[in-house]
Amino acid sequence: MSQLHQPETVEETGVERMGGQEFMRDGSGRLVPLSLVKPQHLLEDQTVRKIIKYATELSAQISRFRGHTIDDVATFQQLLSEQYGGKRGGAKGNVTLTTYDGLSKVVVQVQDQLTFGPELQVAKELVDECITTWATGARDEIRALVEHAFQVDKEGRINRAALLQLRRLEIDNESWRKAMAALTDAIRTIGSKEYVRFYRRKDITAPWRPITIDLAVA
Repeated sequence: MSQLHQPETVEETGVERMGGQEFMRDGSGRLVPLSLVKPQHLLEDQTVRKIIKYATELSAQISRFRGHTIDDVATFQQLLSEQYGGKRGGAKGNVTLTTYDGLSKVVVQVQDQLTFGPELQVAKELVDECITTWATGARDEIRALVEHAFQVDKEGRINRAALLQLRRLEIDNESWRKAMAALTDAIRTIGSKEYVRFYRRKDITAPWRPITIDLAVA
């Protein structure tokens, strides 16, 4: 028995039927008779809808694939745990699985998602005091790093990587040490995110090559 053809939706065609007539909505939400839509605009609309339909389906497929991958790795770790009474993997669930020939591998990494508490403002004030006290004695690269670290982008986000890099600076100054202590206390872990990456290589002496799923670098 053949499947009945499903009628195309408004989302797929952009065409709405009312009172026996066909319309399309413009960017202001107004209904425009289909006969008044310029051919090039109609073609552009159809092209975009076709691409978006494929993109949506591919996104869902990748999401399912990622979920299956995480489940497969978790199942393997569970089996390993049952067999040896331990778990294969590093801190925070990081794990690398490799084929027997050493030519393919799957890497699962768990990365903490960080934010900063009110102590961050205290740290900034202390760092500013240090910069003022050092005056011309402060190295330009340290000044630039401090300014970069506490800079807020257009979305109001702090540069986390630059802030964490400040803590690595070896500066023998009591105010600086207090500032870094405040910065450390400001760090809050609000969750974690799993990243899955795939690699292959031609032989065991060749470098690993990522299997690209990101459309931007495919």
